[in-house]
Amino acid sequence: VQLQAFGGGLVQAGGSLRLSCKASTRSFEETVMGWFRQAPGKEREFVAGIGWNGESTKYQDSVKGRFTISRVNRFSTVYLQMNRLKPEDTAVYYCAAQTTPYNRVGIVTSLYNYWGQGTLVTVSS
Repeated sequence: VQLQAFGGGLVQAGGSLRLSCKASTRSFEETVMGWFRQAPGKEREFVAGIGWNGESTKYQDSVKGRFTISRVNRFSTVYLQMNRLKPEDTAVYYCAAQTTPYNRVGIVTSLYNYWGQGTLVTVSS
């Protein structure tokens, strides 16, 4: 599985960005997808995850109500819509694939076995 993330950039606080992640796999519809982020000097952390058909989602508490994860299986793509961005959202954002044979959204990095290259999101104050 190869993952390629797009959409990062520089935005002012309060603004919005949408990240996209295109996956190259024949079984995307049976792959749990997640977004993680890593700020300078910090560990990589879970942001949001989505189940096979989008029926289940999980979010980190700090992004609930501001970020929305979604997917379009026929495009093998997962999205992260980020609204009301804050300077503390500044990080490199990674998409990740969890190719286990069960449809449960994990929140720890060790459950995800494929990772994209990351896209930088910078939120200025």
